[in-house]
Amino acid sequence: MLKIEVSNLKKYYGDRLILAIDNLKMYAGDRIGIVGLNGSGKTTLMNILSQSSKADQGVVNLYGQHSYITQLHDPKGDVINPKLAGKFNIIDKNKEEIKFLSGGEKTRLKIAQGLSKNIDILFADEPTCDLDMEGISILEEMLKDFKGTLVLISHDRHLLDSLCNKIIEVENGTVKEYSGNYSNYKHQKKMELDRKRFEYNQYIKEKRKLENAISDRKHRSDTMKKTPSRMGISEARLHRRSTTAKQAKLYQATKSFETRIEKLDKKEKPKEYNKTQIDIPAIKYLHSKVIISCENLTKSFNSNTLFTDINFQIFNCDKVALIGNNGTGKTTLVRMILSLEKGIKIASKAKIAYFSQQLEILDENQTILANVLKDSIHSETFVRILLARLLFRNKDVYKKVSVLSGGERVKVAFAKIFVQNINLIILDEPTNFLDVESIEALEEVLDDYEGTLLFISHDRRFIDKIADRILILEDKQLVDFSGNYSEYIQSLNNSVYNKNEEYAEKLLLLENRLSEITSRLSMPSKNDNIEELDKEFKHTVKEINKVKKLLEI
Repeated sequence: MLKIEVSNLKKYYGDRLILAIDNLKMYAGDRIGIVGLNGSGKTTLMNILSQSSKADQGVVNLYGQHSYITQLHDPKGDVINPKLAGKFNIIDKNKEEIKFLSGGEKTRLKIAQGLSKNIDILFADEPTCDLDMEGISILEEMLKDFKGTLVLISHDRHLLDSLCNKIIEVENGTVKEYSGNYSNYKHQKKMELDRKRFEYNQYIKEKRKLENAISDRKHRSDTMKKTPSRMGISEARLHRRSTTAKQAKLYQATKSFETRIEKLDKKEKPKEYNKTQIDIPAIKYLHSKVIISCENLTKSFNSNTLFTDINFQIFNCDKVALIGNNGTGKTTLVRMILSLEKGIKIASKAKIAYFSQQLEILDENQTILANVLKDSIHSETFVRILLARLLFRNKDVYKKVSVLSGGERVKVAFAKIFVQNINLIILDEPTNFLDVESIEALEEVLDDYEGTLLFISHDRRFIDKIADRILILEDKQLVDFSGNYSEYIQSLNNSVYNKNEEYAEKLLLLENRLSEITSRLSMPSKNDNIEELDKEFKHTVKEINKVKKLLEI
């Protein structure tokens, strides 16, 4: 059943054409991820599809009720479904109360409000923004349970893989549809580009072969010997006739080759888009075995205790992800390390590069180039090359930071820290504001990085790609897991499975005991104490109910 229909759509910003879509249809059961580089027009398209804004030309039809979970706007004071509120641990808020919510709380409220309505279509623009891992997991389950048409913008590749059966790519103002999830799209995109490159190379190869043949025939025709002056009249006439015949054949061959070139199936050279390339210059290797050591750390703010007596060490060349729900103290712990608070030791020759969510290392009133050069140990030429690989070219380097987008600021911050004298990198939510292409570029460089790395992230695939150790802050304690994120999740699942087996065994014993007590109560012997049996009956029933609840969790 058709749910969204677009025809002859055009959207301009001033004189610049942003979107041009001839035809686009979305159906019941479609779960669509919209992808594209920052600034490609994804949110503009979503706003038009949801009828939050209008196209300059064309028609957009929605067939059914819809909700739109926006990235930028605050939640409204709508009533929410109690079940969803319970899942997200939120309560209804009026407009005044909403102002004081954290970013994560606002996102949870927007999601619950959007899903509380009786809708056929759900639009969601970066719904994982500000959510912790618990929130992302709950969101994923909610969206899996949603039976309507889903249209999703996200840089969370795990979410796109888990939820989507179609991907729509926005590129150069047009859209192209791919079947399957995000990983399927990436594979199809690569195969498509490989095929175009192969076909173009074959076309160029054949064309050059024919052009060389033409050049050879023309050269042979031009270099044929003229009639020598010593020849007699008859002999010269025969020579000219022979030469003319040969030249005519060469001319015909040339024309034939030219016709074959014209008839070749012309292939355009595939457009190679500039991709973000992030580099970390060669580092000075640290020889210490332990790079960061933390002993008996406790942190409280007033009556709120974040963690108590936590201990851990980070060893040379470790790549450690620090994870946990919002409010568990991840950023606080990182700042304690940077401040060398009591109980913390760092290798004496460690040179730290710190990337903060707030990007406070950037001076908004200075240019990109001035910001990066300020603490650089490299030449201006080197810095310009690095900036060019981050897509800041020519006059772009003279833009002030204040006019840059969030994603551009993040890339400038990376450039600034990577040209300093560093051998220990600490990153706090480095993928915020980045498009997927830039996240994958960052993944590649950090995967190859040979130094020590500590980072905070909620991006599950990013963590899985980079980290070989996981530190988890939960319940005011720290859990140290050796392995990647997938292995950590598997260990949790195994733990839950083992617990469930334990609870099931306990439930069986309790039910058998209850059956025995019931039998004795119905036909007591002379030695049975009815009052004690009745107490045990009630206690056993309570225990059975407790275990059943644990099995439901």
